[in-house]
This record gives sequence, structure tokens and C-alpha cells, in this order.
Amino acid sequence: HQGEKVTLRVLYQQASQDAGGARDKAVISFELFPPKTPKGMENLRKHVEELAQCGPAFITCTYGAGGSTRDKTLDVLDMVRAHAPGVPVASHLTCVGSTTDELRAYIAEAVARGVEHIVALRGDPPRDARDFTPVEGGLQYGNELVALIREEFPELGILVAGYPDTHPEAASPEADIRYLKQKIDAGADVVATQLFYDNAVFLDFRDRCEAAGITAPIVPGILPITSFAQVKRITSLCGAALPADLAEKLEACKDDEACQFAAGVGHATEQVRALLDAGAPGVHFYVLNKSTAAAMICKELSL
Repeated sequence: HQGEKVTLRVLYQQASQDAGGARDKAVISFELFPPKTPKGMENLRKHVEELAQCGPAFITCTYGAGGSTRDKTLDVLDMVRAHAPGVPVASHLTCVGSTTDELRAYIAEAVARGVEHIVALRGDPPRDARDFTPVEGGLQYGNELVALIREEFPELGILVAGYPDTHPEAASPEADIRYLKQKIDAGADVVATQLFYDNAVFLDFRDRCEAAGITAPIVPGILPITSFAQVKRITSLCGAALPADLAEKLEACKDDEACQFAAGVGHATEQVRALLDAGAPGVHFYVLNKSTAAAMICKELSL
């Protein structure tokens, strides 16, 4: 309603009601990461301006391992707000390497700088550690971070991660869903999934979430493939699988970058089309700090 702030969950729920062909109602969002150089930041600014033409509901920026880029995260979001006026921004936040007081201070600074949503994550353990161990005075689980935000910063929207292919550390798919429900019960608004390339995997995950009593919107996360070598590295880390027919197409194009781009973006376009037709309330694009692929998909599907 005019004059009232629409919450993150309501935003997606309204889109779900409009699903089934009304793709202009889909909630579109993009994920960035902090560039390492000033040149990278300047290039990202240009891509942000193009992404803003797609009318995203918000743009997120990741938070480096151990909080190593947290100041850069907020700098990126400041840039987004300056060059994509009116587009809300979301900061990732992990429990890694931070005490509860440090997490609280970061959130307060983020809010002061105009951040409207938090992507709340436990975070990955350091590469040389087998298991996640919180620092003294820190948090051990993602649901604890969600609870902190919901209790002390109730104005913020909260997104959490879901894993259609099951989190690599989960004891079972059922356990993974139970942990996800704990995050929703703690106050999270929306689930944005890890990337996947087979829609059947997402739809099965959505069904299992609903069967477990998760009522929050489930938003598919899509990474358009623009480089076969790059996506093989990424999928090996997160446990997502490439469908055999897609892998064959990309393998046939392995010496042709333009062919890889066309095959990958074509697959992502059809993924998004089918997901929205199946009632997905929107799409969260992992853009890897580039705009061309996501912008093409949005234009092709009139998002």
C-alpha cells in the first residue's frame, strides 16, 4: 500500500500470487562480490548501471571469508545505492571469525549506511579446517544469527540459503531441511537457493520444504554459465551437478568462448522461463560481477 513499506516476505508472496505467465511481476535480484582493485570497482559500477535497468527488487553483495572484505562489502553497496538510485541493497553476513558484539556492530553500521536486508549465513570454515568452530563469544549456527537480527534489528529483511543438492556438510537431505526450518522459525523471511542446473532438483527441494512446514518463499538461485571451466570449479565446490546434455554441449564448445556463452545463457533462459511458469516468485541471479548474461535473460523473458 502507498506509504507503507512492503516487507521482503510479502514482496515475494505477492509475486507468487501473480505467477503463471505474469513474468513482469517476478522478483528479480542480483548478487555481487567485492572487487579486489579500484579498476574492478569501476568496471562493476558500469555493470551495476546495466543491471539496474532490469528493475531489480534488491542487489546483494557477499561478505568475504572470515569477514575479510566486510568494509569492501559496504563500499560496494554504497556504490550500488549511488549508481542504481532507489534499488534496495542487502549485505551478506557470516558468523565466521566474529564475536556476537562484532556482528552486532557490523549490522548497526550497515543499517546506518542504508542496507535494508541481510543475507544471514553461518559461513564456511577456513580452508585448512575440517569443521566450523566459532570464535569465543561468537555464534555457531545460522539460525542463531537470524535470531539476533530479528530480535535486535526487526526492520531488516532476512534471507537465508537453501541447498537443492543438499549442503555438503549435511548428514542427510532430511537433516539439511530441518536446519533450514530452524532458520525460518528463527525469523528469516525468504530462502534463496544455491545454484543448480536441473529444475527438477529445485522443484523437489521446494516440495520437501513445504512438506517440512516451511512456508517462506523459496527463490531459485541461477548462475548463467559463461565459461565451462569456471562453472566446473564452482559446481565442484558447492556440490551442484550439471545435466549430462548441458555438459555435452559445453564440452563441445570448450575451445569457443562465444559458443559456451550462448549455450550457457540459453540454458539459463529456459531454466528461468520454466521456473516462473512453475510458480517461482522470482529469481536470484549470481552474476559474478558481470551484467551481460543476466540482462539478456531479463530482456528475453520480459522480466
